[in-house]
Amino acid sequence: MATMERVVILGRGGSGKSTLAAMLGTVTGLPVIELDKHFWGPGLEATPPEEWATVQGELARADRWIMDGDLGPYDVLDIRLRRADTVILLDYSFWPCAWRAVRRSRERLDFWLWLWSWRRRSLPLLLKAVAGPAGDATLHVLPNPRAAAAFIAVVKARQEAEAGTS
Repeated sequence: MATMERVVILGRGGSGKSTLAAMLGTVTGLPVIELDKHFWGPGLEATPPEEWATVQGELARADRWIMDGDLGPYDVLDIRLRRADTVILLDYSFWPCAWRAVRRSRERLDFWLWLWSWRRRSLPLLLKAVAGPAGDATLHVLPNPRAAAAFIAVVKARQEAEAGTS
């Protein structure tokens, strides 16, 4: 596994991107940037694309980070992908993600339409985007929470091994 300094985490709403980012941040010591907190304004107002590109550019300028967030049709993804050395794509099925989304908050209709069509519409676009600006990044596609837990365990073991050799 290559060194991780700048990690982008993408996936369907409710897949656990923020949870994985927090766990990975704890294991690696990388600062976590939750993009939803920077993107959504009062009343869930989306940041305009030009402004969002500028904000993301400023966030991505740092040397080390984990950015979690998949803003669907509102996103300007290539900004952070150009800087990423690692991309983690959570390709979880619809029902567990929908259940988590229901439990955490009330969502708008456009969220549910995006959630429902994510694998058919968003996933191919994400894979194409990752192959473009992030072509040199290491891509990890995790199909379920067990795979995410195994990924974290591997990263933790590697961190511990590197700490033991320092």
